[in-house]
Amino acid sequence: MTGMGEVGMVVRGGSPTHRILRSRLTFLVLATLALDVVGTFAIYALEHADRRSGFHDWGGALFWVSTQLTTVSSQLPNPVTTGGRVLDVGLQVWAVTVVATLAASLASFFRARHQEQIAAGELGAG
Repeated sequence: MTGMGEVGMVVRGGSPTHRILRSRLTFLVLATLALDVVGTFAIYALEHADRRSGFHDWGGALFWVSTQLTTVSSQLPNPVTTGGRVLDVGLQVWAVTVVATLAASLASFFRARHQEQIAAGELGAG
């Protein structure tokens, strides 16, 4: 099966292996989106009143949290309050955890899918 066919199988939940990967990906996406919303409210609440802070509007707070969760935020302002810094560390820990979980989930999927294909006679045992 082609790579795009496998993607479709994950979306449809074509086998137990595809359903497991779909559930893991769904959890990661939904949990990260929820954290993005909660983190935006938190960083704005913690930082907006401090004039040294770069978080004076909701859009900037959302953008910062979103980039922290994708680990691409090197040029953005850092929080100046203790609470903001703690939140920053928590967001970074979540981002690294998501990347590691995604890598492990994909590795597990490819291994299990390979075993499924061998059992179905689609591939040789080698």
